[in-house]
Amino acid sequence: MSASTAAVLTAEPHEAPPQRRIAVETEALVAGAIAAATSGIVAAFVFAGGLWPLWGGLSVGIVAAVAVLVTGVALGVTGYWRARNLPGQEWRHALRPWKFTIDVATVSAVHAIIGTILTISTFVLLQRSFEGLVVDAWIGMGGTAAAAGLLGYWTYLSVSSITTNKLATLLVVFMATSTLASMATSQDPQWWEYHFSQLGTADDFSSTLFNITLIIAGAFVTTFALYVDRDLSTLVHQGVLEHAWAPRVVSIVFIVMGVMLACVGLFPLNVSMLLHNSSAIGMSLSFLGLLIASPWVLRGMPRRFFVFCGVTVAVLLGGALLFEPVAYWNLTAFELLAFSLIFGWIAVFIRFVDALAAAGGAGDDGGYSV
Repeated sequence: MSASTAAVLTAEPHEAPPQRRIAVETEALVAGAIAAATSGIVAAFVFAGGLWPLWGGLSVGIVAAVAVLVTGVALGVTGYWRARNLPGQEWRHALRPWKFTIDVATVSAVHAIIGTILTISTFVLLQRSFEGLVVDAWIGMGGTAAAAGLLGYWTYLSVSSITTNKLATLLVVFMATSTLASMATSQDPQWWEYHFSQLGTADDFSSTLFNITLIIAGAFVTTFALYVDRDLSTLVHQGVLEHAWAPRVVSIVFIVMGVMLACVGLFPLNVSMLLHNSSAIGMSLSFLGLLIASPWVLRGMPRRFFVFCGVTVAVLLGGALLFEPVAYWNLTAFELLAFSLIFGWIAVFIRFVDALAAAGGAGDDGGYSV
């Protein structure tokens, strides 16, 4: 890495000037209006001359969800691409084209899918609340336009102010909502009696959503590694972390975890049990290795963070023991625990890093205060 590139990557982020923030708000309003207008026009043609349910088959909810997905991706790409020129985001210019492409694609896809799941959930609840209700083309057009416009506005604003903290939150929300949606729509009500991966073995919407979620989440974690590398490099630059190589090691572990997670979705159990299990085990071992090595790799972080890492390891191993040999719960419960610990730890880790970078001063516990 060149000295100029390193300088860009470790530069301190700062607030955008008020004029630029107002400009972003204006762009988001325009983006939401465009999403609403285009989606409403398409919906008008789809719903013309009929009465339609809010959810079920060809319905207002389905059309609105597709509109949110398509416009969400388009506005996510546009907003995130334009935001690279904002104060604190210039470092993304130094990324290689393929890294920047994956970065843009995953960030926009995560926003679009979260918006789509939220849209589906809303229309399902509305249909349950107003059982038997059907609406005409005007109401259908309005509902579709409102969903696309509101979520388009949110997407554009969100991608225009991406931080590592926000990425961690988005990752947790994305995994939670997508996985819950896959569980709720599974055609096999007894899937949980087998294992978590059973969700991805059927040829239906639930399995497709589950596997796509894992693939996109894996790509998202690799994108996440870019931000982690930058933030940890800032801590090295500030003298918080003792090892200059720590950012590279941690980011490589995140990349490995992301690739393994994506492979879990790429190779469901019914496609290749060997590749599926190897990927799942590889991701778990990578995470466990990072936890165990963190007091050495991340030396300079507060002791309370390493206590948290130790507790995480203890809970993970305790959960494994409750599965085998205690047999208190089944494999599905342990896998849910492991996934929760991994993504929960990532969120807490990022908040510690962010707080340390902001404080930049020594604490009273041998590390830095948070």
